[in-house]
Amino acid sequence: MQNSPIHPTVDFSLDGVQHGFLRLPHSRDDSAWGAIMIPITVVRHGPGPTALLTGGNHGDEYEGPVALVKLARNLKMDQVRGCVIIIPFLNYPAFVAARRTSPIDSGNLNRLFPGNPEGTVTEKIADYVQRHLLPMADYVLDLHSGGKTLDFLPFAAIHLLDDKVQQAACEAAMRAFGAPYSMKILELDSVGMLDTAAEHMGKVFVSTELGGGGTATRDSIAIADAGIRRFLIHAGVCRGRKTVPPQTTLLDMPDGACYTLCEHDGLLEMVRNLGDIVQQGELIARVYDISRTGVPEKRYHAGRDGILAARHFPGLIKSGDTLAVIASMADNPQQPQESDSLKPLAP
Repeated sequence: MQNSPIHPTVDFSLDGVQHGFLRLPHSRDDSAWGAIMIPITVVRHGPGPTALLTGGNHGDEYEGPVALVKLARNLKMDQVRGCVIIIPFLNYPAFVAARRTSPIDSGNLNRLFPGNPEGTVTEKIADYVQRHLLPMADYVLDLHSGGKTLDFLPFAAIHLLDDKVQQAACEAAMRAFGAPYSMKILELDSVGMLDTAAEHMGKVFVSTELGGGGTATRDSIAIADAGIRRFLIHAGVCRGRKTVPPQTTLLDMPDGACYTLCEHDGLLEMVRNLGDIVQQGELIARVYDISRTGVPEKRYHAGRDGILAARHFPGLIKSGDTLAVIASMADNPQQPQESDSLKPLAP
């Protein structure tokens, strides 16, 4: 296969703190010999595990980018044993356009793995992550939220895996992240995801959904800040003292009944809030016809017992949109984890 056209301006083998770019040549009308410059920070200190931290996989999700920009500025070499690779804006063209997908090629990066070095801009980014970054990583944390169209309870998430030893390692890292909720998630479409690529390579992988609506809040950013630090401590890249982690409520998405898909275009009225406990058959939303008045609304009911974990965010909704996600609850006892305070590591 052809070598990646992406050239890193950092050296992943050098000790120290490096701030640079993944440089992707991109000829366009306003820059014939131009390049897309994806910011990257690498902090390495001797031998040890490698953690890959990414945000901006979708360009309209902000907790990850905010938290990772701060980490890149503040993380010191003496706090690290091994390597931390930080990419706050993985799909950089989508991020600067505040879009879920790239304005260059309409590429959804999180559906294009393993990518293609001879493909579109977004496929080239996926290929570089697949063939150059993931092989270096032992632990991968990909920070998401709901973007402009969804709103979530703040949770860290893993998937059910065939390799139960690997799944247990992922679950331990998810618990260490310490989000208010922790989810074993069933994806509607897992083909081409960074999640799937990392899991197939045997990595310890954790994702998140930390809010939504195309913005971030003080609380959602604080969850990301603290969770990243606990994840790094758990991975052995950073050291912290033993403490009890924040309480997390364990959630599960065991089947398709968790998803309520809209079958009508119209005006959305949610009648239950995120975090509400609902019963199967209970009314959760109404959708009103916006083409005329005097028409009965369409009613949507919970497909299972559980907690309302996600909802459509904009006021207008279309047929085929996910209207709500209802997760089941399973509360397991928590084990002491490392603290979220990063400490200098002895040489």
